[in-house]
Amino acid sequence: MKKILVTAISSLVFATSVQAETYQATNWMAPIHILNGVAYERFIADVKEATGGKIDFELFSSASLVPAQTTLSAVGDSVAQLGVVASSYTPSELPLSGMINDLSFVADDDMATALAVTEITLNNPRLVEEFAKHNTVTLSGYSTPTYLFFCMSELGDVNSLKGKKVRTAGTAQNEWIASLGAIPVAVPMGDVYSGLERGSIDCTLSDPTNLVSGYKLAEVVKTITMLQQGTVLGLTYVYNKDFWEEIGPENRRALLDVTARNVARTQIAYSQFVDTGLKESKERGIAINEPDPSLVEALASFRQGLIERTPGRTATERRVADPSELANEFLALQDKWSKLLANIDRYDEDALTALIDAEIYKKIDENSYGL
Repeated sequence: MKKILVTAISSLVFATSVQAETYQATNWMAPIHILNGVAYERFIADVKEATGGKIDFELFSSASLVPAQTTLSAVGDSVAQLGVVASSYTPSELPLSGMINDLSFVADDDMATALAVTEITLNNPRLVEEFAKHNTVTLSGYSTPTYLFFCMSELGDVNSLKGKKVRTAGTAQNEWIASLGAIPVAVPMGDVYSGLERGSIDCTLSDPTNLVSGYKLAEVVKTITMLQQGTVLGLTYVYNKDFWEEIGPENRRALLDVTARNVARTQIAYSQFVDTGLKESKERGIAINEPDPSLVEALASFRQGLIERTPGRTATERRVADPSELANEFLALQDKWSKLLANIDRYDEDALTALIDAEIYKKIDENSYGL
């Protein structure tokens, strides 16, 4: 295991050592991204404090250590001990997690979806084993806000999208856009601004955090259509399994305890950036429109078909045993969390942390989980 010793006097196994060590955390997001500035920088500080300085991470952002596509293997091989993993980049390695990401297209409550994917990933034996095969242990998931249409002209009914070039990301988005008679276009997110400006794409599917932060799309788009077209999921804190075992139960408990608050912080930050993005876009004069009923109906029909065909397609194309039960569990957990969140202030970090901790992390046994 590759580690950078903070002290020059100890090479003892960490589980029996009192010496502090600095480990490596890899994050392919830019420093300003929520999953970096909020989910990682603050988390690493919390870990150091909670473990009395025994565990500290050096953070490598912007894919400076490894890119998104190889983060799973890098963490498993101990190039880093912690990293952000998106199953959409590794569908053959994480077929079941990938199916959950496909199903996130039906999401319309991103905070509930983030907590649903966190709970199912920590508790479902098939998902735990899927990550264990890659010598990794997962402690939480995240969800982007729901995706909307950002376009260069007004959208009307379902026919108004025919022939339009729409930037998409992922299988479900591709199929949805194609079902409307539009043309799915795969371009890097960093090229969306210029693509809209030059006219090489007419619209993009994106979450509102990209309006005034990050890619600053509010500088170029003309209209926003509030049709909620699912989210994109990932795993926020994926650990090397050897590291997780080596640090011992006391430190594992400390990590579990600080994770609940950082999951809450991350999803609250997403919600706050959505509010800011839409508010500032409106102030810029961007038209923010409710979708035509024909688009709402088309989306509902597509989602139902997606739910029905995704498990079977996953089994066939990704060569896994029937995952229908897993799919149903995820959908049920989204409903569960929407109901739980209705009873608290979603922007109250302490209240949200307490709920997440009680429902998920306090139920995880640090003496056996991930070992």
